[in-house]
Amino acid sequence: MVRSLWSAATGMHAQQTNLDTIANNLANVNTTGYKTDVVEFKSLLYQNLQTKTTTANGEHKPIGSQVGLGVRQAAITSIFRQGSLLESSSSSSFAIEGSGFFQIQAANGEKMYTRNGNFNWAMDKLNGKNAITLTDSDGRPVLSSNGQKITLPTTRANGSELAASEIQITSDGEITYPDALGNMQKLGVTIGVFQFQNPAGLYNHSNSLYSVTDASGPAMNEATTRGLQRSRVVQGYLEGSNVQVADEMVNMIVAQRAYEMNSKVIQTSDSMMDTANNLRR
Repeated sequence: MVRSLWSAATGMHAQQTNLDTIANNLANVNTTGYKTDVVEFKSLLYQNLQTKTTTANGEHKPIGSQVGLGVRQAAITSIFRQGSLLESSSSSSFAIEGSGFFQIQAANGEKMYTRNGNFNWAMDKLNGKNAITLTDSDGRPVLSSNGQKITLPTTRANGSELAASEIQITSDGEITYPDALGNMQKLGVTIGVFQFQNPAGLYNHSNSLYSVTDASGPAMNEATTRGLQRSRVVQGYLEGSNVQVADEMVNMIVAQRAYEMNSKVIQTSDSMMDTANNLRR
């Protein structure tokens, strides 16, 4: 009976983690680029009560007796399902259709990855002249397919000023802007889009940022890696969270019932132990 107490306790602990994950998914239902997390469970050690043996008549009993000792969470996996594209009023908002990630340079120089394309054009300098740099909402520079900051001069060849709202991005992520005649000209700069063999293996940071791990594999540049199905960059849109509220509510009910059943096991075990203790009364 003591075994059942501890097994039920592990079940309650596991379901608490499950509920925490569901709550985090629901809290981020409106977070741009957020990906749903799912808890995966695994059983704990098994205890042998009886090994393979024979009966009193010498007949073989090929199946032994084992009892499990509970459950624990094996992993919390992010599901990189495509989120809905939501229209944005900003011309510097970008969404990705496909398996790609934008590349961001953190303050310490580390390269990080995100599906959140809520970017801005920030003032900068290029060769001593005024320029604009593409950054995320926290001011971290967005990198090009060559791994460099995307910095553009604010003055055209004819001396006229370039407005950030005039910049347009092709579906391949290439940056274009209008010349003096209004014709879109390519600058030879492409927003970097990268893929991973196992995106679920990425390390999850705050602000919808991810970093490379051994489990994810190295980042594969869509512009230079052969055999990749290239993603599509959509200007004027953002990728919404892929959380399905109805599914999360159902998962919450299942987790709650599992938690209640495990607590009921503890109560029942306690009642059985109390009965055993009172046998001599």
